[in-house]
Amino acid sequence: MDLPVVDLAPYLRAAAGDAAPAGEEELRALCATVSASLRDTGALLVMDPRCSAADNDRFLDVVERYFARSADAKRLQERPHLHYQVGVTPEGVEVPRSLVDENMQEKIRSMPEEFQPATPKGPDPKWRYMWRVGPRPANTRFKELNSEPVIPEGLPEWKETMDSWGSKMISAIEVVAEMAAIGFGLSKDAFTSLMKEGPHLLAPTGSDLQRHGSEGTVFAGFHYDLNFLTIHGRSRFPGLNIWLRNGKKMEVKVPVGCLLIQSGKQLEWLTGGDCLAGMHEVVVSKRTLDAIALAKEQNRSLWRVSSTLFAHIASDAILKPLGHFAEAPDAHSYPPICAGDYVEQELSVINLKGKDGV
Repeated sequence: MDLPVVDLAPYLRAAAGDAAPAGEEELRALCATVSASLRDTGALLVMDPRCSAADNDRFLDVVERYFARSADAKRLQERPHLHYQVGVTPEGVEVPRSLVDENMQEKIRSMPEEFQPATPKGPDPKWRYMWRVGPRPANTRFKELNSEPVIPEGLPEWKETMDSWGSKMISAIEVVAEMAAIGFGLSKDAFTSLMKEGPHLLAPTGSDLQRHGSEGTVFAGFHYDLNFLTIHGRSRFPGLNIWLRNGKKMEVKVPVGCLLIQSGKQLEWLTGGDCLAGMHEVVVSKRTLDAIALAKEQNRSLWRVSSTLFAHIASDAILKPLGHFAEAPDAHSYPPICAGDYVEQELSVINLKGKDGV
């Protein structure tokens, strides 16, 4: 099974008042595909004419150059006192939730063996860079979730490249969020109105395949994303596995020019559990090894960079099941909580913030 690919162009043309917009029925069908894919698979592939493969390549080139620097040089951009929500997170810091969450471990043990995730041996051996995207609120209770960006020296194109690719991916997420809302039977702006001034983060990971390139190496242990929706451009090295709602494991193939969207925990909250956060992992597979061999032949970088962006609900907004989802069978499991409080709770579990908010 492959994920559906949704072309956002017809929706964008209709939204712009194009003289020949797609028919109402075609647009409704597209929106239904978006919401159904997020509900059934936790993921979706989209094509957005505003986000080209060349844009993605330009971004990957700059970030590869950054991650190729020495560990000491990269640590100059480390900000642990800000919960690693800006700047660099070194390898060996992020702990996969499956290592510390007993409920998740029980869930894994109950899976058929062929669908079980790889077992990480400790913290993730990947680096990550957090770069904030979009405006932040003037007044917020959550200052450290809305901190100023950290700019590495010696890469003059860094800021413009990060801002440009980040804003394009946020634009794509906003359209998907509108389409999903329509598909779920909510008002068009049900999600996007809550995303305004959210602590969105462009958060590329860097995994050194020269050092960690053996089959079965776990770069990101089995986990879900704590945010609203996550979007990635295509990586130069495959390795992402996702779990469908029916429990089956699937290796994701992202076609050239496509973006991958994954549902996060905040979307699960807003839909009262109707749309679950997608579980996933990143592991060196046979396809990764083929890509490594080709990169060596072509004398290219062996850093696996993911162009990941975490789109969030605004920190001071309340997470609770929206509209008819308040009547969903599991709605009681999603009591109202401030989005910023929820994020801080989750960060403490995966080791990016001290326990109990310390």
